[in-house]
Amino acid sequence: MLRRFARAVRRRRRWFRNKDRVKRRPCGNTRADSPHNRYNIDPRELIRIQREGRERGEDIVGFYHSHPDHPARWSPTDLAEAHWFGCSYVITSVEKGAAAITNSFELTGTDESDKKFVDEKIAIEA
Repeated sequence: MLRRFARAVRRRRRWFRNKDRVKRRPCGNTRADSPHNRYNIDPRELIRIQREGRERGEDIVGFYHSHPDHPARWSPTDLAEAHWFGCSYVITSVEKGAAAITNSFELTGTDESDKKFVDEKIAIEA
C-alpha cells in the first residue's frame, strides 16, 4: 500500500478550478530514463485535458508531484521544467513511503529569463 501511494504521488497532476471546486486529473510519466525521480507529461495529454476543461469552463491552476526522501522545496530541475506562469506547483515530501510535508509555490515572471517560484500559503477549507 505505501509503495502504491509513493508511486501515485510521484506522478505529476493538474488541478482544474470551477468556481470553488478543484478537480485533479492524473496523468502518466513519460520519462523512461529516470522515472523514479524525474517526470514529464506528454504534451498531447496535457492539451487534451486542457481542452476538456475549457469545454466545462475550467482552467488549469496548478501541478503537483512528490520528492521522495527529499524536502518539499522546489529544485533547480523543477524550476527549469516549469512553464505555466501563474500556476501553483505543489510539492509533497515523502519520507520512508509516507507523505510528510506539502508546500506550494507560484511560478511568477513574464518569460523564461525571469521566472521564479514564490512561496504560497496552503489553506484547506471544509
